[in-house]
Amino acid sequence: MEYTQNTNSPIGTLTVSSDGTNIIGLWIEGQKYFARTLERDSLEENLPIFERVREWLDIYFSGKRPGFMPPLKPKGSSFQRLVWDALGKIPYGQTTTYGWIANEIGHVNNGKPTSARAVGSAVGHNPISILIPCHRVVGKNNDLTGYAGGLHRKRVLLKLEGVEYNQ
Repeated sequence: MEYTQNTNSPIGTLTVSSDGTNIIGLWIEGQKYFARTLERDSLEENLPIFERVREWLDIYFSGKRPGFMPPLKPKGSSFQRLVWDALGKIPYGQTTTYGWIANEIGHVNNGKPTSARAVGSAVGHNPISILIPCHRVVGKNNDLTGYAGGLHRKRVLLKLEGVEYNQ
């Protein structure tokens, strides 16, 4: 069984989902791939894990780095989870590129290194926005690139973290 709860944030309404123990989704209302991995028969509940997420988000949106992370268990392919693990290692207030992640994970597919484009697709399908910081990935020249939640929200999140990027 999957559970959901909506919460307000400075970037819009967030829908958070859980398996009862772990966070398995966090989507910004109106984002691309909204609730794509959520089961149809999910129930809206008030669970302790949702309290932890709200606490994390309150700290984050106050402009501070949260000192903890709720347990995360995103649904995706093994390649996607590898990319999402790499995203989770990008420090608060810093960015990286799709190409750097492709090189860092060293994933080989049919004897060929993973492309930045394949990484970009996995980043775009990240089911746990903000907590898994896909907003910290920029283009190779520090250019602002796509974000499933919209570039206007990506700008807000990067500004909140004090990150500079090319317009």
